[in-house]
Amino acid sequence: MNLDSLYSKFLEINKVSTDTRKSIKGSIFFCLKGPNYNGNHFAYEALKKGAEIVIIDEKQKTNEPKFVFVDDSLKCLQNLAKKHREALKIPILAITGTNGKTSTKNLIYDVLNTKFKVKKTIGNFNNHIGLPLSILSIDKNYEFAVLEFGASKIGDITELCEIGQPNYGLITNIGKAHLEEFGNIKNIIKTKTELWRYL
Repeated sequence: MNLDSLYSKFLEINKVSTDTRKSIKGSIFFCLKGPNYNGNHFAYEALKKGAEIVIIDEKQKTNEPKFVFVDDSLKCLQNLAKKHREALKIPILAITGTNGKTSTKNLIYDVLNTKFKVKKTIGNFNNHIGLPLSILSIDKNYEFAVLEFGASKIGDITELCEIGQPNYGLITNIGKAHLEEFGNIKNIIKTKTELWRYL
């Protein structure tokens, strides 16, 4: 199944999931990997719980037609979100910064929502997994989106910009936080201003 076919299926289903502990019935389930988990181990559980399609990146000993093998499940999720973003054709405001992202997002959402139908990032869905999920939750009825862009290393904001393709950006501030990941304030400045350079 290529990306175009998967996207057509997504438009029919209009639901994606990554966690078998939540409601996944009728969804496209992505088996993601992390330092302490491997979603491929839950592929069969996802089927039992009603997933319509299960995206795997490790071969399974079965010819189950609902399993779709890809090279990288996360990349597949990101590419699907990017394709959906391109189809939406609505303005997106990206918000990043050391702190204040959520409060700023909520304030801007409250103002814009008086005139437009606005989607905002739910919770802290602002990283390389959360942003694609946020984008894929936007349907054609929305007129504007206010999304948080988080980062833990150099290049993260650029990656999120390539997926979310924001039209506008706001950097709340740049401070000395997460230095254990970034190393120094110069790297934090470089990372946060990736949004500026993209725009």
